Amino acid sequence: MKAFLRRLVPITIGLIVVVGIVYAFLPQPVRVDQVRVTRGLLQVAIEQQGKTRIKDRYVVSSPLGGRLLRIELRAGDVVEAGKTIVAMIEPGDPALLDPRARAEADARVKAAEARLNQTETSMDQAMAALQFAEGDLSRIRNLRERGGSTQHEFDSASMRFRMRSEEFRGARFAQEIARFELEQARAALLRTSPRAEPSAAPVNGLVEKRKEQSLNASSTAVPQPVSDDWLFPIRSPISGRVLRKFQESSTILTPGTQLLQLGNTEDLEVEIDVLSADGVKIVPGAKVSLEQWGGEKPLMGRVRLVEPSAFTKVSSLGVEEQRVYVIVDFEDPPEKRRTLGDAFRVEAKIIIWEGSDVLRVPIGALFRREDDWAVFCVRGGRARLQMVKLGHRSGFYAEILEGLGEHDEVVMHPSDQVVDGVRIVSR
Repeated sequence: MKAFLRRLVPITIGLIVVVGIVYAFLPQPVRVDQVRVTRGLLQVAIEQQGKTRIKDRYVVSSPLGGRLLRIELRAGDVVEAGKTIVAMIEPGDPALLDPRARAEADARVKAAEARLNQTETSMDQAMAALQFAEGDLSRIRNLRERGGSTQHEFDSASMRFRMRSEEFRGARFAQEIARFELEQARAALLRTSPRAEPSAAPVNGLVEKRKEQSLNASSTAVPQPVSDDWLFPIRSPISGRVLRKFQESSTILTPGTQLLQLGNTEDLEVEIDVLSADGVKIVPGAKVSLEQWGGEKPLMGRVRLVEPSAFTKVSSLGVEEQRVYVIVDFEDPPEKRRTLGDAFRVEAKIIIWEGSDVLRVPIGALFRREDDWAVFCVRGGRARLQMVKLGHRSGFYAEILEGLGEHDEVVMHPSDQVVDGVRIVSR
């Protein structure tokens, strides 16, 4: 018995060693990350940086020659249309009495009158388009309530109505600007008229007479009290803010000298430059998500225009690219973007296709097999090669048309160790 036990011990040890060696050389399961094929939202988007810009900028120029007094306004100051005096000009008499300057002022009045007449035509056209869009929207809304119209037709009519409303508002602002320009041009023309000076009047009486004539001349153009130096006030043509000052200190002006740039910082749009190959895929009305602008939540917008003319831009790698500007209007009210200003950077995601119930798989599970796409499915603890047919693709998911079903599991980022039929375990 003792001899048998002595022989059994080395045999057992040998068997253990052999089993260990065999187990060590057996292929081990490959550890992989597994995900399920699901149904959900899939958005195909073009992502690009953009920047905000004010829709309408206005440059206030000097309507006549003279000496500009120092402008006290600063960038960011609020101005009100027709009330805030943005600059004061002291006219120079020799230039104002010059016949050539008077003829130029006459021409500016006629040009301003022509611009005003032109804006009236634009107003009529914008009003007619707005009334037509409003009637069309009302008709489609009534049809939709009775089930005679689709949601797409209603959304399209709503977009057309919103666009026509913005066009009418822009035409109205243009008419107001033309009216103010006409008033300023007329005021400049009145001030170019020679002043009658009585030959036998005391000095003080002459000063009072000149002040009275200056007041009468200004009453037609800009109703503003005039100082002893016959100061000519220039009022703000719009309600908004001062964006930039072109003239800081007092200086001698010639007609047309730029003084200030004004704009409404609440009336913003977004300018995005994309590759021209991507620009042809974007249509007006496409949804846009504006992210990383500094706020907690993304802002929503709609594409208003894809500009018809592209431009050449050299990339950081030195490659020439043809790019085109996409203009986006905000849908969120100004109250949600109070701190957003002019020329601020945003990350724009332009949605060019969207599906709400799409069979999708993560992009990381896909790989090329010759000219087709493939994945490794998890079946019975083993990886099985499966060819698939794809539809739309985003940066994270791809649409599955053939080859997979809902709730199938696939291998994410398969390594070289994952082959058809290999045993796998989830990490």
